[in-house]
This record gives sequence, C-alpha cells and structure tokens, in this order.
Amino acid sequence: MTWEELYAFVGVALFVVGLHAVIRRAHLMRKILALNVMGSGVFLVIGALARPASDGFPDAVPQALVITGIVVAIAATALALALMLRVVAATGRAQLGDGVSSKPE
Repeated sequence: MTWEELYAFVGVALFVVGLHAVIRRAHLMRKILALNVMGSGVFLVIGALARPASDGFPDAVPQALVITGIVVAIAATALALALMLRVVAATGRAQLGDGVSSKPE
C-alpha cells in the first residue's frame, strides 16, 4: 500500500465516520463537528489523488482547491455556529426537534 492509497483510505474513512455522526447525532454541535470531519476527509482524498504534472513539478490545482476548501469550511463553520446559537436562543436547547413546539402557549 502506497502513501497515496493510505491517505485516500483514511480520507474515505473520515468521510464515512462524519456522515454517520451527521445522521445519528441530534446535538447541533456534534453535527457541525461531523461536517468538519467530513470536509477533512474530502481534503485528504483530493490531496491523495493529486499527481505530479508530466514535467515533474507538483500540480498546483489540487493544492489550491484544498486551501480554498479550508477557507470555505471555516466560513461555513462560523455560519453554522451562529445559526446554532440562534436555535439555542429561540428554543433553549441545541437540538433539532420533531416540529412540535416545546414552549407552552
């Protein structure tokens, strides 16, 4: 097994673990963290699949995609955390409900 295959395998494993947590966990903070783990898995797969160009120099496109993805992931995490705080302020808990209001009328 080469290093590239190991990186790709670890990236896929991270993505699967993150997807499992997004589906199974109810707490919003855990869902946000799971999305970040999924993104890290995607970045590892992109880095593993990057091949040097024919002239021997590394291809800059996958590196640029990963760096851009990291910046977008940071912005998306900040937005998700802000939305989570709004949900906590509105409902008093950090979990998505079943559509039934928990506040008495």
